[in-house]
Amino acid sequence: MHVRRVVARKLRSVRFLRRSEPEAEPAPAQAPPDTVRVGGKGRPTPKRRDAEAKRRGPAPPPPRTQREASKLAKANRPSREDQRAAAAARREGMARGDDRYLLPRDRGPVKAYIRDVVDSRPHIMGLFMPLAVVVLFSVILPFPSMQQYLSLFSLICLVTMVTEGIFLGLSVTKKVRAKFPNEEVKGLTVGWYSFTRASQIRKFRVPKPRVARGANP
Repeated sequence: MHVRRVVARKLRSVRFLRRSEPEAEPAPAQAPPDTVRVGGKGRPTPKRRDAEAKRRGPAPPPPRTQREASKLAKANRPSREDQRAAAAARREGMARGDDRYLLPRDRGPVKAYIRDVVDSRPHIMGLFMPLAVVVLFSVILPFPSMQQYLSLFSLICLVTMVTEGIFLGLSVTKKVRAKFPNEEVKGLTVGWYSFTRASQIRKFRVPKPRVARGANP
């Protein structure tokens, strides 16, 4: 019995020592692999849109009155020098036939070809504006006989111009259809565009003529 008691005491002492030993500290939790960058700055890179918005700051509030709206529009309005430069660039682009500056009615290779055909020959219709001046003089002159002669001359010129315009429209439409077989060409549209182009004085045509008279475009 004595031996059993001694063994029981020793077992109790061993268990007590084991409980009194310090427990091991848990290993520190590692950061997720997607947020740690080797040799980086330790945080995700912000998006460019967010960075620009943060740099610019918050958006200004909208104008509350008409006066504030006018001031804001005046502040954002380009200067006169910029407006003049833009207008000059637009005029130069229209003069050389750049589609970016032309009106919708003048854009496209079909319209450019029509202009080349019309500009390659002289036309009586080019005297349409001087004829309008003659008609004006025939109205204001106090001489009845002179008014009759001028009116008759104006009528003859007008009939000649209309006749020439009809033949010009037919010939230009035929050439355009042969040049652009895959394009939808309307005879009335081509004829009217040719007439309006030919009725202008060559020096004042916009876009400027690209071909000389006598050329065969």
